Amino acid sequence: MMTNSKTLKAAALAAVAAMGTFAISAGAPVLAHDHKSAEAAAPNIVTAAQGTGVHNTLVAAVQAAGLVDTLASPGPFTVFAPTDAAFAKLPEGTVETLVQPENKDTLTKILTYHVVAGKVKAADVIALIEAGGGTATIDTVAGEKLTAQIVDGAVVITDAAGGKSTVVQTDVDVSNGVIHVTDGVFLPA
Repeated sequence: MMTNSKTLKAAALAAVAAMGTFAISAGAPVLAHDHKSAEAAAPNIVTAAQGTGVHNTLVAAVQAAGLVDTLASPGPFTVFAPTDAAFAKLPEGTVETLVQPENKDTLTKILTYHVVAGKVKAADVIALIEAGGGTATIDTVAGEKLTAQIVDGAVVITDAAGGKSTVVQTDVDVSNGVIHVTDGVFLPA
């Protein structure tokens, strides 16, 4: 049995090992004459985010941080993707300041705080929360932790700064992992 000290990383590895194929996300174009597998036809994290119409700020930040190639690589990764509205909740001027070249290291830390190694589905997160007695600790690529709980039937993520974000859409499968959409931006310590 996994204890709370065992983090989402272990579940991610188990989920990746158990996973056979990737599904195509709802918005992914599929050609009728395309005989490629669903995995090959699915967009990666970056191209999926570019096509949503609600992740323009995230995509611009990923580009400014130089993380496009990383998030387009085979992974797999789990990304908690804040919407444009989530970024708009930050204090005025924050995003504009973060995308400046001199703030690349800070921006990279914030963005990688939204990324978990491995493909972690919503059911995996919920199972970890239940196994942890109502709380799960998530290790991020940034080397910092997030805390997940279920509040009023939704997964709520608490960041190191004490901010709370709700996962508003889950399990957007992409060729190199999975995306969960959030209504807030996670801020590291």
